[in-house]
Amino acid sequence: MSNNLHQSGLSQRSSFFRRLLTLPIRHLQQAVGSLGGLWRTPFTSVMTVFVLGISLALPATLHLFVKNAQQVSEQWNSASQITLFLRLSTNDKSAKNLVKRIKLYDEVSEVHYISAEQALKEFKLLSGFGQSLEYLDTNPLPATILVTPTQRASQVSAAKELLVKLKQEREVEQGKLDLEWLTRLEAIAQLIEDIVIGVALLLCMSVVLIVGNTIRLAILNQKDAIAVMKLVGATDSFIQRPFLYSGVWFGIFGGLLSWLAVTILAQYLTGAISKLTDLYQSSFELQGLSFYEAILLIAFAVLLGLVGSYISVRKHIRAIEPNAE
Repeated sequence: MSNNLHQSGLSQRSSFFRRLLTLPIRHLQQAVGSLGGLWRTPFTSVMTVFVLGISLALPATLHLFVKNAQQVSEQWNSASQITLFLRLSTNDKSAKNLVKRIKLYDEVSEVHYISAEQALKEFKLLSGFGQSLEYLDTNPLPATILVTPTQRASQVSAAKELLVKLKQEREVEQGKLDLEWLTRLEAIAQLIEDIVIGVALLLCMSVVLIVGNTIRLAILNQKDAIAVMKLVGATDSFIQRPFLYSGVWFGIFGGLLSWLAVTILAQYLTGAISKLTDLYQSSFELQGLSFYEAILLIAFAVLLGLVGSYISVRKHIRAIEPNAE
């Protein structure tokens, strides 16, 4: 009796391992079979893939613009300067000593000194009032120091702290850091990011609905075959699997199409942007989607396709019974 129990245990164990080994093969067969099912309905499949790809290409393109806008804003932030207007009573020697002290600051990258006489000459050339200014008894313009912060100190909060520190110098009458346009730029960038998130959520919902409706039509077209499969003992999970794989294929092809569309658009805009930057004697290279971002886009498309197909099969396959007719 113990031998029989031992043999029974071995047979159950071997049967378990056999099922475990054949499970990936079954999944592979059903995945390939679902791909063949898409091939048999080319018009519906291609239309679904195009709708899915275009729907995902729009938020991906907006993300691309936000990423490049952040790159440009970082460059502008690093080029910001602090302007220090010295007291009129400050002589040239005291001003140069102040320049030496400011150069010792850890937050300062460059310091440029403009004397009161040099400022007056530049004002005469640029203002067009050169002859009128000759009648002035004294120079009304103060000496000016232009301070360029380091990369770390060029951010908004750090630049404000540096400005407060520089204004404490006794020779400084007034300090100015034009942060208003930077604040507006950051607000606009944040607004665009919020718009991207909102549009992406709406389009993701539309992708789930589109895939779910496509899978629903496929289930209804195979309603009789599903009823027969249930009649011979097929489980719901076995019947659902090909339709779930169809959603995965829709996600893969839609994600690849959206990546291709964004890449082509980025290449097209690179030429136009290079022509614009050449006019300003500047260099800017439009960054496309990185490899990680492309993989993330395709994986997200697969997830949406899987969610849409799962919602559809859970609802409609359970409703099909052999005795429904």
